[in-house]
Amino acid sequence: MTKAEVILEISQKTGIDKADVSASLEGFFAVVKNSLAKGENVYIRGFGSFIVKHRKEKVGRIISQNKSIVIPAHNVPSFKPAKVFVDKVKNGQAQKV
Repeated sequence: MTKAEVILEISQKTGIDKADVSASLEGFFAVVKNSLAKGENVYIRGFGSFIVKHRKEKVGRIISQNKSIVIPAHNVPSFKPAKVFVDKVKNGQAQKV
């Protein structure tokens, strides 16, 4: 499902104009990205958590050149779904809006 399809479905189910749904969705994405960039996690009860994971410095290999390189420590974004979310996906239950 694409972002456009999500916007269309939300618009149809709620009766809100597609432009307003799109602006809200883009606003949500911006808040999540900015929070994670600042190192702040975002928790949404019943849905999941957008979290920042720290990766330690490590040594990697470029096999084709037979070289070792140092991969510096860095942060990566991650999503951890809530238990309710996982259970719904496992059981194939769709929720009506």
